[in-house]
Amino acid sequence: MAKVYVLLFNARKENEGIHTVQMGDRNKILMFESEDDATRYALLLEAQDFPAPTVEPFDSEEIEAFCQDADYDWELVPDGQLAIPPEQNVDDIDWQEEGKSQPTGEPDSPSDLSSEELDKIRRKLEGLL
Repeated sequence: MAKVYVLLFNARKENEGIHTVQMGDRNKILMFESEDDATRYALLLEAQDFPAPTVEPFDSEEIEAFCQDADYDWELVPDGQLAIPPEQNVDDIDWQEEGKSQPTGEPDSPSDLSSEELDKIRRKLEGLL
């Protein structure tokens, strides 16, 4: 069994959620070989106005079994590969941030960060490699 790292929102709480990337009509969970790479990805998500995710270790087989049960896809992100979150975020989430109420059907506002600012953040994070 290999240890991998995934991103959880509201880890170990009743309304815990796992980060997925939507590919067409499918959801995919990213399993990172490296905790550092998962942390960098989490920072990129925060830069896109996501709540701060927690990087959690799991056995890869456990995540794969979860994906099969939930009909999700998964992808192993090799050590040293800088994964970049998609530009578009899904407005509808199945969990809500701890202490906040569920939105009333209004879509999330666009990110306050310009693509120039996001590129600057990406370059800084890549410099950490």
